[in-house]
Amino acid sequence: MPVRRERWDTPDGDFVDLLRLEAPAGAPRLILLHGLEGTARSHYVRATLAEMRRRGWGADVLIFRSCGDEPNRSRRFYHSGETTDLAFVLDRVAREHPLSALFLAGFSLGGNVVLKYLGEQGDRLPAQVRAAAAVSVPFDLERSARHISRGFSRVYEQVFLKTLRRKAIAKLSRFPDLFAGERLQAARTLWEFDDVVTAPVHGFEGATDYYTRSSSIGFLASIRLPTLLLSAVDDPFLPPDVLDRVRAVAAANPALEVDFVERGGHVGFISGSLPWRPFYYAEWRVANFLESRLGMRVVEVAAAVDER
Repeated sequence: MPVRRERWDTPDGDFVDLLRLEAPAGAPRLILLHGLEGTARSHYVRATLAEMRRRGWGADVLIFRSCGDEPNRSRRFYHSGETTDLAFVLDRVAREHPLSALFLAGFSLGGNVVLKYLGEQGDRLPAQVRAAAAVSVPFDLERSARHISRGFSRVYEQVFLKTLRRKAIAKLSRFPDLFAGERLQAARTLWEFDDVVTAPVHGFEGATDYYTRSSSIGFLASIRLPTLLLSAVDDPFLPPDVLDRVRAVAAANPALEVDFVERGGHVGFISGSLPWRPFYYAEWRVANFLESRLGMRVVEVAAAVDER
């Protein structure tokens, strides 16, 4: 089935781009969210779409604002706690495909957005939504931002900062009052960037306020949809003890299934005996989990949680 791009105008006068994998009418559909500074070309996006195509599913990849081929129109960007675009896309996909079971998946930042959205909604999701999966999530955003500034992880941080700074400078040229440009030039870490740009642009008091209000770990207990949490203990973006806290929350919530493997890095999980024939474990694991929930509805899990 072909893949095509679409642009949807948003209620606030901006737009989001989607990469859409077609499938027969009534086939299950996955709504997929990428990570920080990800694109339609990210390896996990391509691998997930290949897995969906192999199973005969459709898919809709939400490209976050400013991560497409051209800048978005409004003053805002995207961030780890912004869930309105996901809600907008989910509602429209549900209307377009009323006979399809729908699923959600997110990688890294996109996984945090998915989990926060599910916690916000509880059992108020459309009945078509059957399950979700979140891979390599930075559950505690402040701990993650501090951790990525240490040791070898700083290599990743500097890659992110390069593109984030470039986009912020371009945005400031259009909206000169958006944030303090001189502080942006001095920002050397993701925490400093979020304190200077992300927080004030999106109505937070600072980086700590942004992280506190957006971290998905605070929303896990309210999730009522069957949801897979897949992470690696050696993820360079997160201290391992954060996963222990997630395990404790998940132990009290039957909607959450934890799969924390020892090795896999950050959105890696690539194995296989031959370099030219890699096995993408995360994408396969996510697809298998979602497919196993085809017959479930959110109300069934919500009832199980309430009985506890």
